[in-house]
This record gives sequence, structure tokens and C-alpha cells, in this order.
Amino acid sequence: MNYHLNFAGLLPYWPQFLHGLWLTIELTIIATIGGIVLGTLTAGARVSCHRPLRILAGFYIEVIRNTPFIVQLFFIYFGVSSLGLQLSAWAAGLMSMIVNLGAYSAEIIRSGINATAKGQYEAGRTLGLNRTQIFWRIVIPPAFMRIYTPLIGQCIIVMLGSSVISQISVEELTYAANFVQSRTFLSFESYFVATGIYLVLAIGMRQLLNRLAKRLFRGASL
Repeated sequence: MNYHLNFAGLLPYWPQFLHGLWLTIELTIIATIGGIVLGTLTAGARVSCHRPLRILAGFYIEVIRNTPFIVQLFFIYFGVSSLGLQLSAWAAGLMSMIVNLGAYSAEIIRSGINATAKGQYEAGRTLGLNRTQIFWRIVIPPAFMRIYTPLIGQCIIVMLGSSVISQISVEELTYAANFVQSRTFLSFESYFVATGIYLVLAIGMRQLLNRLAKRLFRGASL
């Protein structure tokens, strides 16, 4: 094997890598916020006293958790458009990430809710709070503290899974690597750079969210 590495050949294509990096970060930020909000609402529905809500939330979770992400992506981008709702590739990719994270984070959040002591519910009722107020003011804050670490892990998985949406021509980081290697034929170098960027993104995201946790849950052990 006589292969000579040529990372210098990628220098003219750094704008493509930077554009892909920025789009990946943008998608990750929006999908993380949207997915956690959706997951929290779904977890609330799962523990609701209303049976139809529990069934609907359970169906959504089972469908998403037991089907491949790429199938979900194609269904939203190609399937939904056939019904007359036209979505751009960026919107379809983002929606897929939010829906996917929503289902997985719902089960993580539900585990934190189920660990809440019954005494906290009773204390809320004693204070005259209704079910909604008890859920958002008393149950959710400590539940998030308990499940914050696994929730971070799931958000990072979704960020890494964003590479799949290059299949519908969203110009994120993997799309950029594919584009560069198709022009330069430097496959090893292109994907090596993309791998390194994803690694830095994942580590950086974990560090950032851990710092955020120290501010949100000051004085508590995570």
C-alpha cells in the first residue's frame, strides 16, 4: 500500500466544511430545544390521568423508537409531501430530528417524573396548586435534575444522527465531506476531517451542557 496523505488538497474547500459545520450546529441547537420541549409534553401525557393522552403518547414513542431514523426522515420529506404539504429539505431534516429526540427524551424524562416522591404531589395540593401547576413547578425541576446526564447523551446522539439528513441534500457536515471527496477524490482525508469535527462537536456539546447544569442545579449533585 503506497498512499500519500494530502490534507493540503482540502484547503480550497474549507468554506464548504465551515458551512456544513455551521448548519450542523444550527440544526442541533434548534432540534435540542424543540425535542426536549416535545419530550417533556409527551412525558406529561404518558403520566396523565387521561387515558386517550396516554395511549396517543405511547403510540408515538413506540413508533419512533422502533423504526430507523432514516425511514422517519424519508417519511417526513417524501411521504408528507405526497399529501400536499411541501417541506424544504432543511425543514424536513429539522422536524425529523425534533420528532426523534422527542420520543427518546420522553422516556428519559418520564423516568425522572416517576421517581418523584408522592409527598411532593401532596405538598402541592396542600398549597392549593392544580395538576398543571404541580407538574411544571414541583415535579419537572427535580425530574430534570435526576435525568440530566442521560438526556445530554441523547441530545449528542441526535447531533451525530444529523449526518443522516445529508441523504435529502441538507448541506450539513457530512454533505460537505461527500461533496469535497467527490471533487478531490481524497476520501480518507475528507472523512477524517469530518470525523474530527464531529468528535470536537460532541465533546464540546457535553462540556457546554455540563457547565449549564452547574448553573441550573447549583448545589445539587448530578
